[in-house]
Amino acid sequence: MANGTENTEADEPSATPTLKLPDVTVWDARLLHIYISSGHDYWGKQGAGRFQSGITEVEEIECVAGMGLRGDRYFGFRPDFKGQATFFDIAIVEEVRHHFKLARLPASVFRRNLIVRGIDLQQWMGKRFVFQGVEFEGSQECKPCHWMDRAIAPGGEDFLKGKFRGGLRAKIISSGTLHVD
Repeated sequence: MANGTENTEADEPSATPTLKLPDVTVWDARLLHIYISSGHDYWGKQGAGRFQSGITEVEEIECVAGMGLRGDRYFGFRPDFKGQATFFDIAIVEEVRHHFKLARLPASVFRRNLIVRGIDLQQWMGKRFVFQGVEFEGSQECKPCHWMDRAIAPGGEDFLKGKFRGGLRAKIISSGTLHVD
């Protein structure tokens, strides 16, 4: 008792501290395409050719925290893998189509998982965000490689270099399902 008053339970510190998590921004973007592949197409030595693993477009995909996109070649690839999911901006697909005069070039040739519209991917490096109820963390720029010269056209690799034009690699923090809008 201090100053003639009694301590009540409300005055005592809580035995369990409240953990305050940082705010995580919810993306206001559209998901236009989801692509997965069971195998790699462009790993290997230049001149050795593609592996021809193919790519499949799906309407929805299960995101598994710490593992990746179920059914994709990188699912469970290795612990803490930076590329559990890859995001790619449809605006870049459109720029490539225009620049190389390839109006019918499919977005799948870039071999990125999630083709989105309405978000600046570069600003999400090292940050957490929620997209369609699934939490991600931007982990690395998707840097284009020399195979883009074969998948798109000569000069494709250089055209995609810098400013996250090759996309954003991300870790999956919480599980859930994404759906094409």
